[in-house]
Amino acid sequence: MHSQRQIMIKEKIKDCMRTKFRSYTPETDKMPFHYRLLGKDRMALFSFIQSLNTTFGVSIYEPVAIALAREKFKDAKTQVKPFNRISSEAHQQIQTIMNGLRAANREVDRFTEVEEIREVCRKGILNQVKLTKVDIWLENSEGELLLFELKTVKPNKDIVEKSKQTLLEWTAAELAREPEAVINTILVFPYNPYEPKPYSRWTLRGMLDLDHEVLIAEDFWDFIGGEGTYTDLLDAFEQAGIELRSEIDSYFEKFRHES
Repeated sequence: MHSQRQIMIKEKIKDCMRTKFRSYTPETDKMPFHYRLLGKDRMALFSFIQSLNTTFGVSIYEPVAIALAREKFKDAKTQVKPFNRISSEAHQQIQTIMNGLRAANREVDRFTEVEEIREVCRKGILNQVKLTKVDIWLENSEGELLLFELKTVKPNKDIVEKSKQTLLEWTAAELAREPEAVINTILVFPYNPYEPKPYSRWTLRGMLDLDHEVLIAEDFWDFIGGEGTYTDLLDAFEQAGIELRSEIDSYFEKFRHES
């Protein structure tokens, strides 16, 4: 990552954090024992971290990813509504795929699944649907679509199944809009909680095509921004934290003196 781009990403992170500070209101639950043991400022920081964890995708990862992707992709945007129609036969095919994967009587294969949906993408009735928004929507110079869903890094089985269904529904909707579209739908885990060991989550196996439907940590960030982006991104986060430290300290200091 060139130094100028690294500065841009660092400033983006700082802007995101300052926006979070402006909009954040600590939980109002009274915790008298915790307050006396740890102090209100530390409890406010703890509450802030929990809130930040909940919104990190929208508040930090998505705007940073888009800032990186705009240098490499023709179009890059967040929180995009997919096409709002799916054919009745495509919906039926999605259920067939999901039932087969749940019962483990079919092998997960992203390319096969896309072509099965493509064959019926406009057959039957085009029903109106309300689908999950696409977290990160990219289009490359060849017109191929790449639709990403960002997830927490340790999803349970139910979350993985719901995400798989979402990826198939995005595919069906965009093929209903344009049957010849080249579309890739991908689940993203922005970091690997098991580092330095490989990412290992049994809940993904058999439900997601691990070679074509999942990007984790370095693989995602380097795909978005080019080789070396992940390492430089960590440096940008560290530098942003150093430069924000006095602001963070003063923000939480005020809670110490609250009655």
